[in-house]
Order: sequence, then structure tokens, then C-alpha cells
Amino acid sequence: MGSNSLKNPLLFSDEVEPGYVKNSSCLKSSVKWGLKIVMWVIFIAWVGIIFLYPGEIGSQLVEKIINATNGSVFGTSGSLFLVFSAPILLIAILAVAHLIISGEHVFEKSKSSKKPGFRLWTFPVLVDGPFGVVSAAEFIGITLFVLFIIWAMYAYTLRNISLLTLFDISSSETGRLMLELTGLRCGMLGLLCLIFLFLPVSRGSLLLRLVDIPFEHATRYHVWLGHLTMMLFTLHGLFYVIGWAMNGTLVKELLEWKRVGIANLPGVISLLAGLFMWVTSLHSVRKDYFELFFYTHQLYVVFIVFLALHVGDFVFSIVAGAIFIFMLDRFLRFCQSRTKVDVLSAKCLPCGTVELVLSKPRSLQYNALSFIFLQVRELSWLQWHPFSVSSSPLDGKHHLAILIKVLGGWTARLRDSILSMSEPELSKTTITASVEGPYGHETPYHLMYENLILVAGGIGISPFLAILSDILHRINDGKPCLPRKILVVWAVKKSDELPLLSSIGMESICPFFSNKINLEIDIYVTRESGPSMEEGKVNVASSSSCPFSGRSMSPLVGTGNNVWSGLYVIISTVGFIILMALLRIFYIKPYNVSTWWYLGLLFIACMVTSVVIFGGLVIGLWHLWDKKASANDKDEDIDRIKVESTPSYGTVEDKDLTQNNPESSTIIQYGTRPDFKEIFASTSRKWGNVDVGVLVCGPPTIQSSVAKEI
Repeated sequence: MGSNSLKNPLLFSDEVEPGYVKNSSCLKSSVKWGLKIVMWVIFIAWVGIIFLYPGEIGSQLVEKIINATNGSVFGTSGSLFLVFSAPILLIAILAVAHLIISGEHVFEKSKSSKKPGFRLWTFPVLVDGPFGVVSAAEFIGITLFVLFIIWAMYAYTLRNISLLTLFDISSSETGRLMLELTGLRCGMLGLLCLIFLFLPVSRGSLLLRLVDIPFEHATRYHVWLGHLTMMLFTLHGLFYVIGWAMNGTLVKELLEWKRVGIANLPGVISLLAGLFMWVTSLHSVRKDYFELFFYTHQLYVVFIVFLALHVGDFVFSIVAGAIFIFMLDRFLRFCQSRTKVDVLSAKCLPCGTVELVLSKPRSLQYNALSFIFLQVRELSWLQWHPFSVSSSPLDGKHHLAILIKVLGGWTARLRDSILSMSEPELSKTTITASVEGPYGHETPYHLMYENLILVAGGIGISPFLAILSDILHRINDGKPCLPRKILVVWAVKKSDELPLLSSIGMESICPFFSNKINLEIDIYVTRESGPSMEEGKVNVASSSSCPFSGRSMSPLVGTGNNVWSGLYVIISTVGFIILMALLRIFYIKPYNVSTWWYLGLLFIACMVTSVVIFGGLVIGLWHLWDKKASANDKDEDIDRIKVESTPSYGTVEDKDLTQNNPESSTIIQYGTRPDFKEIFASTSRKWGNVDVGVLVCGPPTIQSSVAKEI
């Protein structure tokens, strides 16, 4: 789900009571700004060293740092870790303090103008291109990365030419050596890109939460970096293969596994694993053969381990920081996903959509922009699929709901399982669900704008059901909520999907809501020329009751309790440093261990051990703490019984939404697609020259169409 917003929209409507406005204390604000400044200084210095490293100045700077710190117990690997990996871990630790101090998002009045402004993170500057819809901030990042690669190749080429002048060799030997040196430089550039590759896919990472980039947005950065990294590693291997072939030693070099120096065979294995992942991640393959993409991507374990064996500990320490953050996130997700979750209700709706209501503990917080990863073990033990929540956290403290459109094999099998559960004459089928998450935006952006436009395509209406429910609940309860003018633009293929919009029961949530909020709904049914002739037909949803065993989603998630997730990162990091120190003091130095690939293996082993032992200890205490807290929650059983006994979908009718939603202005148009240029222009005429938040959820075509008219 993408968003486009403009500057400083944090303004309360006059209808919002000023008593809800909370201002942070001066000390709290000062500490937050101090932490931000420190993190920015560390980040800029870290990125600056990486950017300068290919040149002489950067190389000499890193060499000076190595010489100054090489005498420590950690040796050269520790020095390189300090330069390239420690800064990102230090930022993650400082992010813990920042998130704890920040607490929940607070709305504040602003004296700034309501006129439209400009925001780097959301304003689209590129629409049609290989990168899809690109915001101004993303465009700046892409440009800087491209400049870095060009600069690095230029600097490395100059250093290669300078190095070749020191040797008195033939022209053929010069060409071969130049190929191998270029391959070496491509490999080094690939490692520098690999530093960033794993950060976007750490779903509950403190770093993503710090910059408020949700995982579903960050994955595109992982894709871009993955293509660039694998292109550099492929060139690295290709140049060496050509050079070895020219020298007549190709097979010998490919199979060589040195004790001291670079071990070639592990590098070949690592590159092959990377190539398998790269090829199967291409859009055409991923779209048509998603399971192939998913299973081959598990080869990242082979890729990382054999990379460490290939380069040894001191070179691997360059990329260890980001990989360590990913390992922390992956282990925490593994622990959370071991919990079986009660499916409080499961329904198959006539429009080809499945609704699941899942049990969650009171302590597990989420907002209307959140999403979860769902696994159903009866369908697959390995497949996890992301789904936006369709419920507001104000709908209930102990459950959340998701809507699943039946589009592929996995979703079709899920629908069939639910249908078989609803047939008494058939053998009972059970659904064993596991959940990772919730993930998503730290900030509830839908509450930050007085004027909202929600654009959905098909099942993309799901998160907007949560948003509308959340806004109506807040207005009814008198809680802080800025939106007062909302336009919903929904494009669907067929009219049988229309009842989804009426499922949230707006009037029951907030009686007479039209007196408090201006809600307009424009629906476009693109593949029908007119309304159905079967007026009044009632389509009954197939509902299945599921056994209640008291099992809820696990709160062990990086987006959960800030204190516990912070302790998990800090103690695991300290544990890794302690293990490395003990290993070098009591094993590596006394026994003079100098085999590069073995040292790389020990380095990886220390990373895994610190996460499992030190991090596992924190996770165990976290689990016990939450279990005790849940036991003291006296309202839990009452709330769950309410969820089970009050279905969110009783019957779903093919009905005229303009008649059943008198409190909102609903227009349904058949046989046409939304003209966003006209929609935005007419909205601007009605609302005036104001700041508007635009949220889009749907296929790339809709996102591009909206971005073109922003």
C-alpha cells in the first residue's frame, strides 16, 4: 500500500477537543533530537567511509583505523567490523532508546499553512519505468547509488592501471591480470552493496521502524539491491573464469580450496546459489512460478555460509553487521511462528473472498495499516503469505481479521478446506494457523490528514475497511482523529464484490456519522455494463465454527514491546562480542588457527550461537513475562466470546449501496474505469486548495495511474 502526502498535515479539525492534544516535555524532545543527531552523524560517517573506500583517500583512512585498532584481541577482522558493521549495529541500539522515548504517535496542532506542500518520501517523480513508482527520496537514493558505482569503478580502474605499471609483463599477461583485478574490484563492490541488501528484509527491524518504512515498501529496495549485487558478483566470477581460462588453469582454480587465502570452490558454490535465487526472482518467473521463487530463495543460507568460507573472517566482517540484524529478525520470527493460533471464525463469501478472524493477545498492538504473514500448515509447511488487516484495533482487543481473495492454488485450497468444515456430512477438516507480525507503518498516516483520498483496486479495499472502521470508532469514542473529508475510489471487475464495502457496519460503529464526517464513495465496476437483473438476491456466506483452545498470536515480534525487542538486540550483540573475544583468547590465538575458511566458519558460528543462546534467553524471559501479563487480563475471555458469537458477516447481499448507506454519498458506475485526473480535479474544486493524503492499495496499474496525476 503506497501513500502520497504533503508537508506538515498535522492539524486538528475544530471538532476535535483540544484536551486530546499532548505536547512532549522539553526534556523528552531534547533527548529525542539528541539521539537523532547522533544517529545521523554515525550514519553519514559510515556511508561516507563506504563511498570513499574504493578511492585512495578512503582506502588510506580505513588502513589507518586498522593500524590503530589491530592490536586488540579481535585483530584485523575486529578492525574491519568496527569500520563497516559496528555503526549500523550502534544505530540499531540507539534506535531502541529513541522508540522507547517516542512511545505512541502523538498528534499536535500546527500553525503551518494548509496549502499543499511537498514531501520527499511520498511525492512520485518517476512513474513508468523499470523501478515502478519512485518517490523523490527514492530517486535521490537511486541516483546516489548509481553515482557510487560509477565512481567506484572509475577509482578502481585507476588503481588497477597504477598497479599494472609496477610489473614488467607481456601484453597478454597484462590483459589477463587486468581481467582478474577487475573481477576482484567487482567482488569488493558486491560486498559493499551486500552491506545494505539484508536490511530491507528484516521485517521487524528496529532500523525500519526508526525510519518508518514498512516491510512491504522496503522489499523493493531489497529487489533493486539484489539485482545490483548479483550483477557485480556475476561479473566478479566471470572475469576470473575468463582469466583462468586464458592461463589454462580453469578447472584447477575452480576446485581449489586454500587454507590461507581465498578459497575458490566455496565461492563457486556461493555464486551458484546466488544465481539460482537471482534467476527465479525475476518478475516473469516470480509471477508465474511463485513457489519456485519461494523455495529457491531459501538458498540464502548456502549463499551466506559459503561466502564466509570463501573470503574468511576478516573480509566477511565487512558485511556481518547487516547479516546479524537479519539473523536476529529471522530467529525472532521463527520463535513467533511456532505458536499455533486459534481461527475464531472462517467464512467463504460469495464474491470469492475468504475472511479469517484470528485470536491475538491484548498486549500485541497493531494499527489499521498493519499486515501479517499467514501460514496454514494443512496447506503448506513452508509457504507464508502476506495479508493486510481488515479490522481496526478498536474493533476488539483480542482479535484481528483479514480478507483473502481466492486467486491461486494456495488460496483455493484454503477456501476448499473452509467449505469442507461447513459441511456436516463430510469429515471435519481443521485449520492450523501460524502468524508472523503484525508489521507495517509505525505512524498511523491515515489519522494525520484532515482530507483523505483512498484508492483501491479489487481486494485492495481490505486495508481501507480497517481505516474507515478505525476513523469511525475514534470519532464515536471522541479520540484524536483528523480526517473529516474522505473520498473512497474503488475499482472492481464485477459487482459481486460490492457487499464487502458494507460489511463494516458504519452506522453501528458511529451513529449519525454523516453529521461528523463527509464520506464519499465512488465505485467503478469495470467489466459489467449495468447492475445485475437479480435484485434482492441474498447470497449466504459459508461459515465455519472453529474450536477455541485459548491459543493466540505470539507477541514475540520486533514491532511489539519496545523494551523487550531492544533488550533482544542489545544482549545478542553483546553476546556476539563476548563469544568472539573468548574464542580468540582461548582457541584461535593459543592454537594459532590461521586457516581462512575455518575462521570464517567460526565467525558465522559465533553469530548464530549469540542469537540462539543470548537472544534465546531474552525471548524466553519475554515469553514468560507476557504469559504472566496475559494471565492477569481478566477481560480476555469475555472479549473472545464476544468475537466468536458476533459474526462480522451474517449474510452478504447483492444490494444497492446507495440505498443501504444513506449516511454516505455512494455512486456506482458500470463499464468504465476511474479517470483520476478528473477525480482529483473535481475533488480540488469541492475541497479547495488543501493538503490531502492519498493512500493507494491495488495492482501496479492503479498505483501508476494515481501517481501520474499527483
